[in-house]
Amino acid sequence: MASIALKSFVGLRQTSSEGNNSISLSNTIQKSKYLNRRLRILAAKSSPKVNGRNLRVAVIGGGPAGGSAAETLAKGGVETFLIERKLDNCKPCGGAIPLCMVGEFDLPLDIIDRRVTKMKMISPSNVAVDIGQTLKPHEYIGMVRREVLDSYLRERAASSGAKIINGLLLKMDMPKSPNGPYLLHYTGYNGKTGAVGEKQTLEVDAVIGADGANSRVAKSIGAGDYDYAIAFQERIKIPDEKMKYYENLAEMYVGDDVSPDFYGWVFPKCDHVAVGTGTVTHKGDIKKFQLATRNRAKDKILGGKIIRVEAHPIPEHPRPRRLAGRVALVGDAAGYVTKCSGEGIYFAAKSGRMCAEAIVEGSENGKRMVEESDLRKYLEKWDKTYWPTYKVLDVLQKVFYRSNPAREAFVEMCADEYVQKMTFDSYLYKRVVPGNPLDDLKLAVNTIGSLVRANALRKEMDKINV
Repeated sequence: MASIALKSFVGLRQTSSEGNNSISLSNTIQKSKYLNRRLRILAAKSSPKVNGRNLRVAVIGGGPAGGSAAETLAKGGVETFLIERKLDNCKPCGGAIPLCMVGEFDLPLDIIDRRVTKMKMISPSNVAVDIGQTLKPHEYIGMVRREVLDSYLRERAASSGAKIINGLLLKMDMPKSPNGPYLLHYTGYNGKTGAVGEKQTLEVDAVIGADGANSRVAKSIGAGDYDYAIAFQERIKIPDEKMKYYENLAEMYVGDDVSPDFYGWVFPKCDHVAVGTGTVTHKGDIKKFQLATRNRAKDKILGGKIIRVEAHPIPEHPRPRRLAGRVALVGDAAGYVTKCSGEGIYFAAKSGRMCAEAIVEGSENGKRMVEESDLRKYLEKWDKTYWPTYKVLDVLQKVFYRSNPAREAFVEMCADEYVQKMTFDSYLYKRVVPGNPLDDLKLAVNTIGSLVRANALRKEMDKINV
């Protein structure tokens, strides 16, 4: 293919967002790629050495993105500070992680509450399709509690040499010279000053913003706004005999009643279930959608007691700007949550690690100052690796979440064994899986058939509603 234009996709924008040109991988550029790579390396090595100390980097936010970034930086010889306001934070999150994350991030099995090997996709008319028949014996979707996962990653970063600061970022002063420091103003909480905290400052050479959808780092660099969903979740302690049903099973509900543009879920945890939903378009109705989700699952959670209620914004697409100078955004702060599935944990951890790796490499293990070009390598690698995933899921959400008939068609498709195999292989291992051409053709025909039936059903329903 001579040229691939990424400019039109609202999700992952071109990495050189300050310019007006779209990314283009032309034949000419491909021929000069080796020369460009050499020039970049020479530019990085021309950056000044850091005298008498190592490069200093602050990671703002202690979730999967921040914890992974801080660990990688500390192991790479960078003086690392991780600032997190709520060290016991319980973010409202389904908590699903792909199998590849367990091995890739060396996660201990004891922090995984449940190994889900079966899922039920339930349509607006309550037609349930069992998913998981293509999984191999060793394959599963991990279910974690964010307070457990996040704490583990932060502790591992600390054991690698990162300094963990219980604090809230207030503002960030920009450098006054080309290689000057960023001055961070934050409120520190050390237990001695109580809930009020103490105003403090910190000078660093680079900043990684991993502080979520309401990122203050993003605001500091003028990263721009994005659409966001409201996720609402209740943790419900249900009787032991009912918990056995969810031992290795997760449920997903679709329909206008549970969300006009997302889905409702019941995900198993260690001794309770997480019941939740989300929406971008009707945020004011989120509690109504949550009630509908509980009602759809009421027979299976009957007798349960709500032990925690959580709500949080979730980005719907990447920010217009994810990099400025020596400041880069990762995880939810950058907008790395997939549409359709709403997955964000793996992409948060992965982006944090990739950004940190770019800093370690550019600084020669903390010995040199980094430049924007060093951090831009992270964005280039990220977009090249994950742009197709975001684009495909964006299209799926627009096609199948637009109406109840379309959702019925979506659930009908999920019953197909080939669809399940391709979906799970792509999800569990985060790679684009090549399909069988004949099966792909059959899938295309079946998809068209499902959409045609859905459209006919929608027209009949419109007549009834008139």
